[in-house]
Amino acid sequence: MNIGIIGTGNMGRILTEAFLDSRAIKAESLMVANRTMAKALELKKVYPGIQVAEKAEEVARHSDMVFICVKPLEIHSLLGKITTLLTKEKCLVSITSPISTAQIETLVECSVIRAIPSITNRALAGACLMTYGEKCDPEWKKRVFDLLSNISSPIEIEQQFVRVASDIVSCGPAFFSFLLQGFIEAAIKKTAINPDTATELASAMIIGMGELLRKGHYTLPALQEKVCVKGGITGEGIKVLESGLGDLFHDLLDATHGKFKEDLEKAGEQYAPN
Repeated sequence: MNIGIIGTGNMGRILTEAFLDSRAIKAESLMVANRTMAKALELKKVYPGIQVAEKAEEVARHSDMVFICVKPLEIHSLLGKITTLLTKEKCLVSITSPISTAQIETLVECSVIRAIPSITNRALAGACLMTYGEKCDPEWKKRVFDLLSNISSPIEIEQQFVRVASDIVSCGPAFFSFLLQGFIEAAIKKTAINPDTATELASAMIIGMGELLRKGHYTLPALQEKVCVKGGITGEGIKVLESGLGDLFHDLLDATHGKFKEDLEKAGEQYAPN
């Protein structure tokens, strides 16, 4: 099976690297294209076996499964260029949340799947959010699910929960990285601990915590209860978090959902019937 990736920016590159490093696909079966050719050629330096196309049309023509990894509002114009090449027996995979499978199905006759990845997939870990078009062939559902299982835990998500699920899975690593960095910086200012040491300790902590959850030793509430001994130091810290956190995460979700609504409205204009 030939696989194509159109767009080798952040997520397109991550998918390419994860697929090849996991050996989910052979380099010779992968063709990539990017508006800025230099980015695609950078990947070829690392993975000499891949094919680099000059245009998206070449990828669509050559591939059985095509991943579109461009910005949401660029998808409509891109599909205008390649729609005739996406014949019924092929599968198109979009990785962006604001554009629904139903909208894409109005423009193409092939099977359509939305698979929203996470940066954690680069480590062959984390989730990938799946939604399937109404006309998607069951065989393609299985093929794409199996492919993404090599680099993630694919989870099917209903359309109404796509945004909040994306906040957790796709945006979450950036959010919690920001919080952890703030924790590190506070420790440095408070005690003058060496920054490299503080970063090493925090990184080891978050990795270890992930392993506890992955191996099922604790749930999140159980982990807090286990560490937060009655009358202990951790409990004092939890009190500060409880009083200071307030509506932080509610406000965060208001912001992401507000931007999502804007993107939905702009996308709706593109896909509105003439």
